[in-house]
Amino acid sequence: MTSVIAATRFSFLDRSRTREGHDGPGALRDTVTLAREVESLGYHRFWVSEHHSVPGVAGSAPTVLAAAVAAATSAIRVGTGGVMLPNHQPFVVAEQFGVLASLFPGRIDMGLGRSVGFTDGVRRALGHGKEDAEDFPGRLTELLGWIDGTQQAHPQVHARPAEGLDIPAYVLAIGEGASVAAAAGLPLVIGDLRGREKVLRAVEVYRRDFRPSARAERPEVIVSGTVAVAATREAARRLLIPEAWAMAYARTHGSFPPLAPAEEIEARTMTAKERGLYERGLEGHIHGTEEQVTEQLETAIKETGADEVLVTTSTYDREALVDSLRRLAGIVRRGG
Repeated sequence: MTSVIAATRFSFLDRSRTREGHDGPGALRDTVTLAREVESLGYHRFWVSEHHSVPGVAGSAPTVLAAAVAAATSAIRVGTGGVMLPNHQPFVVAEQFGVLASLFPGRIDMGLGRSVGFTDGVRRALGHGKEDAEDFPGRLTELLGWIDGTQQAHPQVHARPAEGLDIPAYVLAIGEGASVAAAAGLPLVIGDLRGREKVLRAVEVYRRDFRPSARAERPEVIVSGTVAVAATREAARRLLIPEAWAMAYARTHGSFPPLAPAEEIEARTMTAKERGLYERGLEGHIHGTEEQVTEQLETAIKETGADEVLVTTSTYDREALVDSLRRLAGIVRRGG
């Protein structure tokens, strides 16, 4: 029997997480280095993210970082997961992707999200408020119009060199975003794999309401989430610890910290609230040995009908992360 894994593409999203003892510039250089590794392992695409004024994340300019990644690689698709459209003028976003697609033809993906800055101060600094997120469908339509050459709001204005180029667009969605992707006739990127019931409901809505477009004739679903593979299940679990603690700390202290080594976190004395959030942060992720991860992935792909899995694993130990990605690539090559 052919495994569903063999028929599924696998890609990677790096959030350029900072680590204790390593600064933000180093995190961005780590992202570029990791992209080369991911390409050598045969993954389909490598995406970068957008965050503003977050202490634990260095990636604030995804199109700039995507250019560096594309320049450092040769064949892997490169894109954004994503550019947060409410933070930017669609005209400028079109121009940026036009430049990327011109410099790296046939390799650039335009992943788009609807998030705005996490705090009032960040939103004021960006010059955009929550109301801009509510107009995400309109901003998306305007952006696609700049690229397709169909926009009418600004006569005699053209987004060069983007206009007329083939720049694949993807909608990053949680909940209601699935309907936006369906109405626009665009592929859907959705996560995380831990919240399986929520993901399944959104995917069902997306497939039900999908309208074929010039960009996509049929629904396309990319599911994202953490996948950690190691020689033992315990070793794979240790890969999850730094991010689980960072999330627990952020929810109890209001600040997202750099990733810390697993052994340092395990030695911490935590409050009851921190411990509860931390333990919950470790639950539900796809992790384990090759055999265990194969079984979990097959279940996830069958349940969601995913065309692609976008791996989003973040951890302190970069060597262990690369080893995990290498083991996952081996699973994919074997078809399970």
